[in-house]
Amino acid sequence: MTNQDKRLDQLTHWIHQESPNASIEVASADASFRRYFRVSDAGKTTIAMDAPPEHEDCTPFIDITQRLRDAGVHAPEIIRQDLEQGFLLLEDFGSTPYLDQLTTSTADKLYAEALQSLISIQQASTKDLPEYDDALLQTEMQFMPEWFLQKHLGITPNAEQLKTIQRIFNVISTAVLQQPQVFVHRDYHSRNLMVLKNNSAGNIGIIDYQDAVLGPITYDLASLLRDCYIQWPNETIAPWVLGFKQQAEQAGLMQSVPDATFIQWFDYMGLQRHIKVLGIFARLNHRDGKTNYLDDLPLTLHYIMEVANRYPLTRPLVELFNEWGITEKIGKI
Repeated sequence: MTNQDKRLDQLTHWIHQESPNASIEVASADASFRRYFRVSDAGKTTIAMDAPPEHEDCTPFIDITQRLRDAGVHAPEIIRQDLEQGFLLLEDFGSTPYLDQLTTSTADKLYAEALQSLISIQQASTKDLPEYDDALLQTEMQFMPEWFLQKHLGITPNAEQLKTIQRIFNVISTAVLQQPQVFVHRDYHSRNLMVLKNNSAGNIGIIDYQDAVLGPITYDLASLLRDCYIQWPNETIAPWVLGFKQQAEQAGLMQSVPDATFIQWFDYMGLQRHIKVLGIFARLNHRDGKTNYLDDLPLTLHYIMEVANRYPLTRPLVELFNEWGITEKIGKI
């Protein structure tokens, strides 16, 4: 019997202590060791989180959940918890992520709700949150040369090329850290926003926020609007970005800045995130055997090539990638 099967047996026993007739089925797994199960009992459903204590700490999830709920964000209610075993029983947001509902006809409405929810998220308490500082930004970007270039593509940059890459990382980090600092969800995209049915608390449920930090105001905005799982034309995205800017200024989250400045903040932040994600998707494949993330490499690479080419200080990354033929190796979107 595998360790995961033992975990499921333990979770089932924990559920049945209070709900002897409940049935349990797989709901989803994420990019970590956490797994989620849907628990059905007497016509009602909940979600059981299995977070093995040797790999996952539930405490940040509980802490961040409370901060978000206090800010009026619809994070799931925690119904039961057993930190020693690593089990949580949560409110069920259903099985319909934004990704399944987003179309050209629904996008304006859905993104309006997501951006309004993001304003609430950014107003949540940031007391004692880890900071998205230069060290963390740089560490994340280093996943790209290590896992994407070397491990996935077999490309080993020479000393001069590594200097160029590091120089670009420094430019990006410096630009990003000049932004106003707010509560950052850190994975705010179409797979972590749930479309709710007939819910008085709103039509959007927020999940997967346990890695929240104090960081740049455009981080979650870039995650949402330059999503690695769905693409929108730039002329469609621009009004959403500037509409959010206006809301953030009105909410007192930032001082007024020129639109061009905010767009550049958004671009640089997206670059940091997508450089990181290239490395993370490659690592999920090679280290964790999660091959499906490779399907999302072409869009992620496309964002980097398009945005980095707009700015002279980041354009050398495009030149390096072209020199290595990376778009041909990964495929176009």
